[in-house]
Amino acid sequence: MDRIPFGVSRLDSMINGGAPPGSVVLLAGDIGAGAREFLYTSAAMNALVEAEPELFDLYYGSLHENSTVPGSIHYLSFTSDQPAIVDEMEFTMDGDIVDAVADPIRFADLSPEYFQLSPVPTEWYTQRTGDITSLGDRHDRRDVLDAMGDYLNEHAAGNLVLVDSVTDLISAASDSMDWSDITMLMKGLKKASQAWGGLILLHVNVEALTDTQLGRLNDAADGTIRFKWESGGSERDRSMIVQSFRGVLSRLEEENIVQFETEIDDDGFNITNVRKIR
Repeated sequence: MDRIPFGVSRLDSMINGGAPPGSVVLLAGDIGAGAREFLYTSAAMNALVEAEPELFDLYYGSLHENSTVPGSIHYLSFTSDQPAIVDEMEFTMDGDIVDAVADPIRFADLSPEYFQLSPVPTEWYTQRTGDITSLGDRHDRRDVLDAMGDYLNEHAAGNLVLVDSVTDLISAASDSMDWSDITMLMKGLKKASQAWGGLILLHVNVEALTDTQLGRLNDAADGTIRFKWESGGSERDRSMIVQSFRGVLSRLEEENIVQFETEIDDDGFNITNVRKIR
């Protein structure tokens, strides 16, 4: 069965090349524990395959025989545009990698839809200055969930889509966008993704969620990868656990793998060690 690579070489090699096509995967992490860096690395390495094959071979190595690179990579953000995201990526990985993938990655900025009904001044998230007349038109714009759905309908099939982030949707939940709307969208996304055959990665900050909310998001996804800080003595280390994942978790269980030790290096998110059941 063909797999779509996550872009983290050691992980892909352990799970037969990556994620099963049609998967929706929740990247749930503590702040700074690696979930966002995993998102950046996945986008960059999948784009690097064709953008700069020599750099890809240097930083990732050879693709697994079961891996099939997605047709295109789409980075969807509710609060940031391309320059801001590219700047953040440069803090995560080598500048040569970011320079090579900044154009191949297709960035979708949904901040106009996200902020449209908020008190945030229009000129803060668009290139134009708002006036009294334009304020009356704000309620006629598309809802952010509608905009997200339209974009996925057009671009998700066979591709890698990275959503940054579900946390933003949760913080915007109000009378016009209820929490139940978000979970319903995720359940619908899981069903649609099976037909699209691509890979969708959803980033979320667990510290912004209640246990019940996180549980509902876990239930609405095909898989959940959890990123945590581990304390030992005077230091903190990053760790990663695959909590659930159809077609993937069983492979890790066969190898008795229970946890990954991780770090952020020049090539982005990396696995440095694997903890197994002894």
